[in-house]
Amino acid sequence: MRRYLLETQPEGSPLLQLREAESPSPGPGEVTVRIRAASLNYRDLLVRSGQSASGGTGPVIPLSDGAGEIVAVGEEGGNWKCGDRVVLTFFRDWTDGPFDMSFHSAARGGSCDGVLAETVVAPVHSLLPLPPSLTFAEGATLPCAALTAWHALMERGRPLLPSETVLCLGTGGVSIFALQIAKASGARAVVTSSSDEKLARARELGADFTVNYRTNPEWDREVWQITEKRGVDRVIEVGGPGTIGRSMNALAAGGVISLIGVLTGFAPPEASLFTLVKKNGSLDGIYVGNREMFGRMNDFIENHALRPVIDRVFSFEEASEAYACLESGGHFGKIVIAI
Repeated sequence: MRRYLLETQPEGSPLLQLREAESPSPGPGEVTVRIRAASLNYRDLLVRSGQSASGGTGPVIPLSDGAGEIVAVGEEGGNWKCGDRVVLTFFRDWTDGPFDMSFHSAARGGSCDGVLAETVVAPVHSLLPLPPSLTFAEGATLPCAALTAWHALMERGRPLLPSETVLCLGTGGVSIFALQIAKASGARAVVTSSSDEKLARARELGADFTVNYRTNPEWDREVWQITEKRGVDRVIEVGGPGTIGRSMNALAAGGVISLIGVLTGFAPPEASLFTLVKKNGSLDGIYVGNREMFGRMNDFIENHALRPVIDRVFSFEEASEAYACLESGGHFGKIVIAI
C-alpha cells in the first residue's frame, strides 16, 4: 500500500514523501481502515513546518482527519465489522472526560501517525460510525474542524442559546462549521472575511451579517454597531494575537471568546486584557474535543441534515497541491484529498 510520510531533513522543514509499505494488520483491540478521504487543517501546515508542539521527531504519516471503511478486525474488536463506514478521532486516546496533557502524545498526524495513507490501523476506541447521510469526503472534514467548533459552541460551559449571536472570524473550516452549528441552533451569526465573494457565500449559508475586514479594518466597531452596541455572545477566534484585541472589543458583557487558532502567529498579544475583565468575559482555549463529544456532534449533524462545506477535492497523488491550496488561504470551508 502507499502512504505519505513527513520525513525530517538534516536542515529545514520535513518533506512530504510518497512511500510504499506493507499493508498493516490489526492486533488485539484494533481494526484496519481503508482510508477513502482525508482533509487538511491549518495545524497540518504547522506540523510540516516543524512549528507544531504536537509534532513527532521521526517520519510520521500526516493529517489527522480521515474517513473510510473497515477491512480487517483484530481480536477484541468489539462490535466493529468489515464494511463499517467510520471516522477516526483526532486525539487517539481522548475518549471522554476532561483533557489531559498526556493526550498530546497520540495526536494523529503529529505525535503519532495520521491518515494520509491507503490503509491505517486504529484502536477500536478511536473510531466512530460515519454519519449515514455523509459521504467519505464529508466525513473526513469532521474530526478536527467540526469538532472544534462544536466543542466551543455546544460543550464548553453551556450550549449556545437561540437568543445569542456568534462572531465567526474568517471562512476556513472551523468558522464555517461554527456558522452552520449556530444557524442550526437558531442563533444569529456574523462572519468576517477579506473577500466579498466569500461573504456572499457565507450569507447563502445563513450568515445574518457580514463584515469585510480588508475594506473595514476596524471591524470590531462595525460588529458593535451591527449588534446595536451590545456585542456578540460568542467569538470563534482563529487569528490569535493579531485579532484578540478586536474580538474583546466586539464581545458582549458575559460573553465567551473561544481561542482556537493562531493564524496571526505565536507572539504575545499587544491588546490589554482588561477589556475582558470589565466585560466579565471568558477566554477559553479549545483544542478539538473527545470521542463522546464527537458522537453528540454527529447526532446533531444527522438531526439537522447539515452538510460540510468542501471547497475542493484533490487526488491522492495531488497531496502537495492540496497543502499549497490550504497555504494560499483562498479556500472556503474544507480541502479534501480523495484516496
